[in-house]
Amino acid sequence: MTTGLRFDADGTASCWWHGGHDDYRRYHDTEWGRPVGDDIRLFEKLCLEGFQSGLSWHTILRKRENFRRAFRGFDPETLCGFGAAEVQALLQDAGIVRHRGKIESVLNNARRYLELRAEAGSLAAFVWRFEPPPEARPASFDHATLKTLGKTAESTALSKALRQRGWSFVGPTTVYAFMQSCGLVNDHVEGCACRPACEALRAAFVRPR
Repeated sequence: MTTGLRFDADGTASCWWHGGHDDYRRYHDTEWGRPVGDDIRLFEKLCLEGFQSGLSWHTILRKRENFRRAFRGFDPETLCGFGAAEVQALLQDAGIVRHRGKIESVLNNARRYLELRAEAGSLAAFVWRFEPPPEARPASFDHATLKTLGKTAESTALSKALRQRGWSFVGPTTVYAFMQSCGLVNDHVEGCACRPACEALRAAFVRPR
């Protein structure tokens, strides 16, 4: 695949990676690449990207509502009250990924979130500092280009900043996937119908400060 595009029966082009699955296509069309400024959504996405490590995002997406139920909507203040009993219950929950390290990472990161919010005002204000400048982005954006972007200087810097503050499961590749999904970059390939829509949303988005 050279362009990275797939085409609907009516000729509408989209990124190839959703594979035509209805749920994955909705995610591609309505969420991926759209700028996010809400702390809870950003925290949730960082946590779910951590759970994705070693798995496919489609697997996590299909379990997302179960994750939201199990982790009480990813409200950090609520999660800070979780203890050993809640961890054991999560380890028995077949609706999520039952990985102790990743579960405990969410609870750790909830505590780190409260510290970061006190430092920076919000998680949104902190992560948007790492949005790459236009000149750092590829001049053209096709399948081959996207395949080279497993991590970037900006995702590496954000990963380092989070890890210095005690966050876990936030390596540079995980963080770049987070940046892609939450609109800090627009990685829809050229020709995808969503690329200009995401560009317009990013242009209108008021960066958190």
